[in-house]
Amino acid sequence: MKSIDGIEWRVSDAPVPYEDALAFMNDRAAAIRAGSASECVWLLEHPPLFTAGTSADPAELFNPQHFPVFEAGRGGRYTYHGPGQRVGYVMLDLEKRGKDIRCFVHALEQWMIDALARFGVNSHRSHGRIGIWVGDGSNEAKIGALGVRVKRWVTLHGFSINVNPNLDHFSGIVPCGISDFGVASLASLGKQIPLASVDAALEGEFHRFLKSLSNECKVS
Repeated sequence: MKSIDGIEWRVSDAPVPYEDALAFMNDRAAAIRAGSASECVWLLEHPPLFTAGTSADPAELFNPQHFPVFEAGRGGRYTYHGPGQRVGYVMLDLEKRGKDIRCFVHALEQWMIDALARFGVNSHRSHGRIGIWVGDGSNEAKIGALGVRVKRWVTLHGFSINVNPNLDHFSGIVPCGISDFGVASLASLGKQIPLASVDAALEGEFHRFLKSLSNECKVS
């Protein structure tokens, strides 16, 4: 583990059980609020599973492979996590980084877009549809998901980028409630990128992400 601008930067090589990650995030968020621990970014993988956000609709869960399903406590609907997907949990104190949740989410999106650009991938936001997308028209597909929770102005959860997951696993849900578009990965775009390289890209764009929080998000 290392520190970037006083923020603990954690990378886990082995898949982390979802219950362990959720417990860590809750404990760390409370400690950040109490002033007894530093902010933290944690990059990891999970075993195959689905998480349900606060807006999840049971009709959008099919789960033919019987993956475990967890109540996440974040915003959004159903999301898949599994090997080959880089998950980033971001625990930051918005009291000192701008008490603006919408601005924080916008900055997270841009961080993902900038990291993917390092691999020659042109990704974008799509109006009215959460997440990060590639392609256009009927070929548009989702390559990254976001879901956050803010507790006493400390952020929890974060984002995921599809590097080389089994895309068939997404058929067990309506991903984030969007059924009209597919799911993409770096591998499906012909980019065989190791997870370590994705981590390096995220780290390389991290200062830009922090700068955008400082410059664009206003403390109320």
